[in-house]
Amino acid sequence: MLEDVPRSLGPKVVPVGGPPLPIGQRLELPGRGTTFVRRLEGPAGAPTLLLLHGWMASGGLNWYRAFDTLGQHFNVIAVDMRGHGRGIRNARRFRLADCADDAAATLDALDVESVIAVGYSLGGPVAQLLWKRHREKVDGLVLCSTAHRLMPGVREAWVFATMMAVAAGTTRLGQIATKVPVKRVQSMLPVASSKRPSTIQAWARGEMRRHSSRMVMEAGVAMSNYNAKWIKKVDVPTACLITTKDRAIPALAQAQMALAIPDATVHRLEDGHLACAKVSFAPHLLRACQDVAGRVTPRA
Repeated sequence: MLEDVPRSLGPKVVPVGGPPLPIGQRLELPGRGTTFVRRLEGPAGAPTLLLLHGWMASGGLNWYRAFDTLGQHFNVIAVDMRGHGRGIRNARRFRLADCADDAAATLDALDVESVIAVGYSLGGPVAQLLWKRHREKVDGLVLCSTAHRLMPGVREAWVFATMMAVAAGTTRLGQIATKVPVKRVQSMLPVASSKRPSTIQAWARGEMRRHSSRMVMEAGVAMSNYNAKWIKKVDVPTACLITTKDRAIPALAQAQMALAIPDATVHRLEDGHLACAKVSFAPHLLRACQDVAGRVTPRA
């Protein structure tokens, strides 16, 4: 059940201080809660991409550089995952498997039969689990700046958290850090800045303020424990977009995932973990998505 806005796929909204975005829609998932999706209608008969964002991001924040480019070739659905942005809130502990089931329920609610699942960072495991748990809904995978064993240690996880907070000019991570009893982790987080943020930074800060602190912290734990030993069983066309200068998820870990997935193609982006915030991100992502779309077997 959609709430708040009409189900129109074309219009865009410009949030205060932010970039143009596909209009957002609240979507009730029976038995699960209320989530939030952004949609773009592509050319007639185009495949549909399901965009799954990274940790500390939202559907708008992670993909705002890519919406226009992708929408020229694909139908696009971007979700806010649970605990992030306007995503589902509940008292349950954050589980990646629940995020995958949320994604499947979202497709059911939108009457979308199947998609190419596009996962960035945290969204990578969710896309992988969507394939594992709901194979019939996944035609292909595009895995960006991610791996099948996502965070080998606490340090790598918090490097990414630090970068996200700095990029958004927010002190949110400083607030979250007060609940973390590990001094080394706390020392890696950004402190408040008196500098006036740019308009994009102000918008990004607002997006991050919507997060559930508890669920975001639990998501970090879930990331650090994730290990898809079954990744070699993936049987859909897959492209891996490797960020070669990544300090949060090392390029080697990303490459190991690509080698483990049968017939996966590799696309290189000479950038770090926040590549999604750069103008250069969209054309690289588009090529990876077109690569997968070109190898998808049409459904009968």
